[in-house]
Amino acid sequence: MVETIAYLGPQGTFTHEATQLLFSNKNSELVPYPTIPDVLTAVDQGVSDLAVVPVETAVGGSVNLTIDWLIHHVDVPIIGEVIYPISQCLLVHPQHANRPLQDFVRIYSHPQAIAQCQEKIDEICPQAEIIYTESTAQGATILQSNPEDLALAIGTKRAGETRNLVIKEEDIQDHQNNFTRFIAIGHKWVDFQEEQKSVKHKTSLQVTLPSDYPGALFQVLATFSWRKINLSHIESRPTKTGLGNYFFIIDAELSHEHVLMRGALAEIKALGCNVRVLGSYPSFQVNELQSLKK
Repeated sequence: MVETIAYLGPQGTFTHEATQLLFSNKNSELVPYPTIPDVLTAVDQGVSDLAVVPVETAVGGSVNLTIDWLIHHVDVPIIGEVIYPISQCLLVHPQHANRPLQDFVRIYSHPQAIAQCQEKIDEICPQAEIIYTESTAQGATILQSNPEDLALAIGTKRAGETRNLVIKEEDIQDHQNNFTRFIAIGHKWVDFQEEQKSVKHKTSLQVTLPSDYPGALFQVLATFSWRKINLSHIESRPTKTGLGNYFFIIDAELSHEHVLMRGALAEIKALGCNVRVLGSYPSFQVNELQSLKK
């Protein structure tokens, strides 16, 4: 049976590449959606079996839209993640491949990609107007469709290659250690064939304190600290019930089935906190997934 996997499209985005890597061994159909809410709604309503969206970037931090929809709008668990390296390329239409950069008047790309390359843009093409697009791939498509336009696009190498654009420069992002966390979500568990001892596991939690008092968050964090459970991510997000009301998103580097994690969750609940497990899942680096797919 063919499974459908929704992802933040169109084809040629980093989300598309991460989805292909995560599910390369599955008999599946990859379906692009224009927005993160569309992707998450598709899997929540059963239109798609699985979905992949970005949740955190090394440069910009959390993708708030993903987190807010996971918390407030859908009820679908996280089942896996991949830490994907982001390499932005400067793309140009072949008609203008030999023009100097000072001739170009526009740059098309997604706001996140522009932010990741801002210093480079100011250095090589400060005169260009920035035109924001829904995705890096959409920017490449606009460039392909308008050969008369003295414009550039910033996007993936694959987006340029599939649209017959010229890659004028690679790795133009300001920070070379540029990674994005992409999460897979779905109502059914997926066997990634991971080895339990070699692949890191995470548990993502939504923790709501019973009341706001000095030391309340410290008590929650202490349950992990004395058990030596490492936390890779913690942030506060508004409950949307009133100004100053927040819950906490916590990523712990341990499976929820581990005896130490079960003890930590029980202790947090005993403190009067409301705890929602957003998912317990394997966390892959790219090379780990590639080795599993061989």
